[in-house]
Amino acid sequence: MTGWRIHAWVLMGNHYHLVIETPEPSLVAGMQWLQNTYTRRFNMRHRLWGRLFGDRYKAVLVEGAGYYYETLLDYVHLNPVRAGLADRRKGQSVLDYAWSSVSGGHALSTRRRPPWLATEDALSAFGFEDTAAGRRRWVERLDDRARGEAMEKCGIPARREEDDARRSDLRRGWYWGSKAFAERMLRIGEVALRKTRSWDTNASLEKQAHGEQEGRRPVAEGMAIAGLTGEDLKTLPGSDPRKVAVARVVWERTIVGMPWLAEHLHLRSAVNASQQIRRHRREPPPLARKLQKWMTQSINAA
Repeated sequence: MTGWRIHAWVLMGNHYHLVIETPEPSLVAGMQWLQNTYTRRFNMRHRLWGRLFGDRYKAVLVEGAGYYYETLLDYVHLNPVRAGLADRRKGQSVLDYAWSSVSGGHALSTRRRPPWLATEDALSAFGFEDTAAGRRRWVERLDDRARGEAMEKCGIPARREEDDARRSDLRRGWYWGSKAFAERMLRIGEVALRKTRSWDTNASLEKQAHGEQEGRRPVAEGMAIAGLTGEDLKTLPGSDPRKVAVARVVWERTIVGMPWLAEHLHLRSAVNASQQIRRHRREPPPLARKLQKWMTQSINAA
């Protein structure tokens, strides 16, 4: 959906952590999609309504190799130990906590884990291969840390007095890395802020975004299969089942929002696009066999 590579994650009772690599500039759009989607599904499942997350997510820049990468992964994966949810004194392993990328990904075989999880990177950082034996030793190393460190400090890297005060301790601060890394990030930021971007530059950058690219692909596929032209999109009503079928596929497969769908498929408005997709999911209208097959396969593959 986003082009991200996920290196680690853990879901706790009142917060979560994600270690993500963004090959494309899609952090903001991806996080908006993730938190909005999770909120909708959580509320639907538990028959609730309203906001689920208390505030905007906190993002920390990470130097993605060596000590900083390794300590960050351990910090995330040992969070259940610090919370007393994986207690080695009771013979429990980090594997016993179901809602993390240990039991939910890195400890699994390649066939059973999600393709977006960067398991090979996570294992090789500590000198282990992505084999059954290597994954087992990787979990054992985490369990050894859980057994050997005080519960409330397990996985938290020590902070030295001489450390840069701007550096994160993985709970506050804006970066996790060396001073050289911080200075490089500041230089990049200063250059970007000094640039005066014209509307055309902004538009071209927007078109390069992952969601934009991924949104256009199923629109083109669906239009070809449905036999629709660009002029058809403009003249057909916003409730046309073929247009809504294409919109539904794009909504299920990408992170583009309702305003984007309304504009590119001429669905009148974002509100109408949302209503039509919701109605289409609840009461699917009859479609041509080829379009129906494409829609079903696309949604099931999402």
